[in-house]
Parts: sequence; structure tokens; C-alpha cells
Amino acid sequence: MNGKPPHAKDQLLLIRRCQEKDLGVTAQIFFDAVHFGTRDHYNDAQRQAWAPTVPEPSGWHQRLTSQTTLVAEQEDQIVGFMSLSREGCIDLAFVTPDRMGSGITSKLYEAILIEAADHGLTKLWTEASYLARSFFLRQGWQVIEPQTVTRNGIALTNFVMEKDLR
Repeated sequence: MNGKPPHAKDQLLLIRRCQEKDLGVTAQIFFDAVHFGTRDHYNDAQRQAWAPTVPEPSGWHQRLTSQTTLVAEQEDQIVGFMSLSREGCIDLAFVTPDRMGSGITSKLYEAILIEAADHGLTKLWTEASYLARSFFLRQGWQVIEPQTVTRNGIALTNFVMEKDLR
């Protein structure tokens, strides 16, 4: 040991299925990632329109439990999550802002690919933010088209992307 504290990416990362007890933490991670993690890509009004508040529990519960949702846990804390619909949509992919760039998204994605294979999916798709687009491009995804969505009267650009798994 060199006397330096271990970096977050050096510490054990557990990927597991999301549980009921994780819903509040994942809602907060979503909110924080939108408001602090995407500052270089979306302005204040856009981030506020995207996530005006931390998602309310019942709607968030429905959204996460209607999909396969995996969480990344490090040092007994949830540090990220990713969800996959039955149709092959990666709907949510968020990591705490202080752990962005540490490899957590890659580990979640690897686990999602296993889930996709287990479900017999041959293609995945997503509507990626500017930040997520960069990640997915590194994984071999293709941008199908940019699109503008309106949330709370504010226009946001994201990217319809897909990946053939065959």
C-alpha cells in the first residue's frame, strides 16, 4: 500500500437490482445529476424544466419498477442507476455528480447488456442527453436523430440513439 486513500473507482462496486428502499436515493441522484452534472450542456431554465423537483415517490416507484432497474452501490451508498424497458429502451442512466467519470456508468451498462441478452433483445435504444450521448457513442451506439422535446414550456435537445446487439 502506498499510503494514499483508495480512489472511488478502486473501491468495490456492487451492481444489483433496485429495491424499494433505493427509490428515494435514486430520485435524488436523478435530480442532482440533472442539476449539477449537466451544467456544461443545459442552461438553468432547461435543467429546471427537466427536473423541477425530486421526483415524487409514487410516480418514481412506477417508473423504476416497470423496468429492470439496476443500482451501483459503493461503500454502502447508491452512487448510480440505469434502467432498461422490456422493449429495449435504456430509459434512465444517472450517477451522482461527484462520481461521474469514475467508471460507474460503464459497469452499470455492462450489467444492462447482460439483462438485455437474458431477455433476448437484439436492439437497444435511448433518448440521450448531450452528456449521455458521449458515453453511448463510446460504446458503439449510433445517433439516429437529434430531437427537441418540450418540458414545462422549455425546449431541450436530446438524441435518439440505438445499438444493434446482433
